[in-house]
Amino acid sequence: MNIVLKVFLSMSFSGSLLILVLLLGERFLKDKISQQWQYYIWLIVILRLLFPFGPETSLLGKIYQTVDQAITQTSLPQKHSTSNIPEDVLVPTVVLEQNNENKNSLTEDLTTVHPLQDIKILLTNHIWLIWFVVMLGLLIRKITIYQGFIRYIRAGLIPVSDIEILDRLSIIAKQTSIRNPIELCVNPLVSSPLLIGFFHPCIVLPSTDIPKKDFQYIILHELIHYKRWDIFYKWLVQITVCLHWFNPLVYLMSQEITKICEFSCDEAVLTKIGGSNAQDYGKTLLDAMAAVGRYKENFGVITLNENKQILKERLGAIMNFKKRSTKIRILTGILTLCIMSGAAFVGVYPAAAAGNHITDKPQETVDKTTQEKTSSSRYARMTEKYYEDGSLPLFQMAFCNMNEEEQSEWLNRIFADRNLVFFGAAVNLLDEDCVQIQHLAETIYKENDIVYFSNLAMHMGEDSLKVWLYRALEDGKWSFQSVLFHMLDRDDEFDELEKKQEKEWEEAQIAEYGAVGVTINGKDYYYQGQLVNIFLDIRSNKSFYTLNMNPNGTINIKIVRNEKNEMIGVAYMTEAEVIELFGDDKEDSDDETDVEIIPVNFKNITAEETIFLGEYILADGDKIRYDIFAETGNGIEVFFAKDEQKDIFYWFVHNLRQPDKPLKIIADFIVEPPTKPGIYKLFLRATDGTLGNVKGSISIASADES
Repeated sequence: MNIVLKVFLSMSFSGSLLILVLLLGERFLKDKISQQWQYYIWLIVILRLLFPFGPETSLLGKIYQTVDQAITQTSLPQKHSTSNIPEDVLVPTVVLEQNNENKNSLTEDLTTVHPLQDIKILLTNHIWLIWFVVMLGLLIRKITIYQGFIRYIRAGLIPVSDIEILDRLSIIAKQTSIRNPIELCVNPLVSSPLLIGFFHPCIVLPSTDIPKKDFQYIILHELIHYKRWDIFYKWLVQITVCLHWFNPLVYLMSQEITKICEFSCDEAVLTKIGGSNAQDYGKTLLDAMAAVGRYKENFGVITLNENKQILKERLGAIMNFKKRSTKIRILTGILTLCIMSGAAFVGVYPAAAAGNHITDKPQETVDKTTQEKTSSSRYARMTEKYYEDGSLPLFQMAFCNMNEEEQSEWLNRIFADRNLVFFGAAVNLLDEDCVQIQHLAETIYKENDIVYFSNLAMHMGEDSLKVWLYRALEDGKWSFQSVLFHMLDRDDEFDELEKKQEKEWEEAQIAEYGAVGVTINGKDYYYQGQLVNIFLDIRSNKSFYTLNMNPNGTINIKIVRNEKNEMIGVAYMTEAEVIELFGDDKEDSDDETDVEIIPVNFKNITAEETIFLGEYILADGDKIRYDIFAETGNGIEVFFAKDEQKDIFYWFVHNLRQPDKPLKIIADFIVEPPTKPGIYKLFLRATDGTLGNVKGSISIASADES
């Protein structure tokens, strides 16, 4: 169970003991001790219920440790008598020394995930959620009811404007040493005088037609409530009740405080006006009881009257009022010290010792290690089950309880499965720059998977990001540099580096092509002074294609490269090579003047291979159509991109093969705002396995001709 919850429960238990002591003590000392002392002594109990104070060594602290040890020992596996093991008790196979038949049967039990046990473990680990939801619901309900009552009362308020009555209020407030302004109003629907308002107090009367002496007693009573901050006291009690909603003794405490609040206020009033006026004050209470209105008061306000039984007790206390002797005052002082000492002595659950009590004996350490291994094994099986079922929330709960080694194994498995949803959910549960993230980042970096690496980068610290950026710069991995610069909030540096590298690459490209007689002028390629119709440059490893077409060209050429991707010459393309590359659509495309058709005809596109299909000028209103099929393979992408925005794709389509259906992309787009006209590069990519026999076309119809 959560340590915080254990401490909280121990606070509730300790507070319950004090509640019982005070309730029992009241039966013997009720008429002998000051009512005000009986009222304020409950604050010690409330503090005990709300704050985990106490000495390092306490009576109940020892009891809590003993009980915790007993529970732990009971849950640990035993080395004897395995014949009557219940089905829901998990026993490590290392302690079994029975015959092979018993071993096999118990081993089978261990490899089976029991749903009821899983639910029990999840509820135990998250029982605080139940407590929190109920507590929050009760608190919201109390606040809502109080606000509704206040709105009702204020809606019918009529401020008192009689100068004489207000002067009498002012005189009584001055006698009570209250300097803040007190508002006086009338509402005929209230059943008795009451006090509302935390910071702007308002005394509400059923009527101002009250005898002068009764008015004095009523106002004095309510002002004493205000001076003692009784409204705050009442709400502190209500908050305590909401926090300890499961403890029935807390409700008894609340009832007792509500009752004794009025008794103590009566006592304070009589101390002010003198015991000789007790009979008149009691008559005021009786008159207030007779004036019953239409609305029942709320727990958050201070009223004058109560029910008949409590009123009878109050009248008895009023008539028996007398000042306490010095001996009684000394006695109450001693009782206060005793209760304060008792509250501290009772103590709470010793959280600091929670992790140490099992390490007292070597054998217990061994048992604890065995239990941890067993528990880890159980969570590993739970994680397997929830992963296969696709239950993400339960998977996260089980994943949290595994050790670092098991978590690393699971992260590698999820990455191998390319399950991005579970991967992101699992990584979000890890600490920044933890061992699991660093090990996994190494694997993903080597496999050049920028999507999963960027997910990990969000959980790295600044120092780690700088190390990876330096490595990406050394290795020349452009996409990794982009992500890492962005994570470090250094996008401007990346933009400058990108422009510089693009310029260097273009200069190197022009120089490399120029060495074999090919010159470039904008989008046009020339060879030996002739404009090129089809220009094809295929790397030897087929990692990247450059394909450019110009209908005004007169020759078709291709770049010849060796196995090291070094350019060794230029060759003219034969008609057979053109047909093999584009199919019969090429001839048709030459006749089109209003529609530019880019044929697609590839025997194979290897996994993760990206093919560059050329640069094209796109204007507002141009129509783009993709019509591409692949005989084999599982995923294909087609998109446009701009040089200065390599990670931003336009008119992007990514399709996956559906069961028993061909892999195809058929889509139509129109170039329109917010996309800006300009020069765009066209790409085709295999995303999931090698694509075979890829055919089709991409057409661009100009706006003025379409």
